[in-house]
Amino acid sequence: MLSTVLTRAALPLLAAGLLLGGCAKPSAPPPAAGPRTGAPDAGAPHAGPPAGSAAGPHAGPPAADRAGLPGLGPRTSGLVPNGTDQAFVVRGRSTNSSESTATLYERDEERVWRVVAGPWPARNALKGWTDEHWAGDHRSPIGVFGLTDAGGRLPDPGTKLPYHQSEEFVAIGTGFRGESLRGSFDYVVAINYNRESGLTPLDERRPMGWDRGGGVWIHVDHDGPTQGCVSLGLDRMADLLRLLDPDKRPVVVMGDSVSLAR
Repeated sequence: MLSTVLTRAALPLLAAGLLLGGCAKPSAPPPAAGPRTGAPDAGAPHAGPPAGSAAGPHAGPPAADRAGLPGLGPRTSGLVPNGTDQAFVVRGRSTNSSESTATLYERDEERVWRVVAGPWPARNALKGWTDEHWAGDHRSPIGVFGLTDAGGRLPDPGTKLPYHQSEEFVAIGTGFRGESLRGSFDYVVAINYNRESGLTPLDERRPMGWDRGGGVWIHVDHDGPTQGCVSLGLDRMADLLRLLDPDKRPVVVMGDSVSLAR
């Protein structure tokens, strides 16, 4: 599933692992991968972003303030933090589909959600979506998660998010359809599922434990399903990076259309 990136030293050892699918596999569980004392749950499905992050949860807003994001039911709408004014909604075609669409919304001065970009074609994990994501299940986690950190192999295209450029954002091998993974991590936005916000997307800490997966990103599409990430075309990724604004406390709302309607 995981878009966790491999260091150059790990590449020869893990090339076979990369053949498994569209996102890179982690090199190995790092020491002390579990939660630190007092650390918030950094990405349980449906838990939303971690408290204290740039997109942390707040007290529930009035129902009228939550209205407007199309296709979201009360359960999902209630997970969008009150202080969030930017939501990237990734809606899967069905529970078991790897095809989805992605739309960026912002609240206007009257607190009404408006489309600012999209809908764009997108992909998700090979086997679709899940409420309880586990490492290697080839499903994308359903929920509302903060978007606080970005990076990639290419230079910063002009994002307001913290951006880490590094040659370590590299994917090798082939995906589920035999497609090359080259360039998949030219641009990435870390999804705050089972990670600590405020760190480079390359960081491998997993507050919920290694078996719950991690390294779930929005990254460049490689013409095939991912192992758990969301992917967009290269130009759309650059557009998204330029549009995301930490002052608007952006989140991704992701899942199949039936689940999002709950």
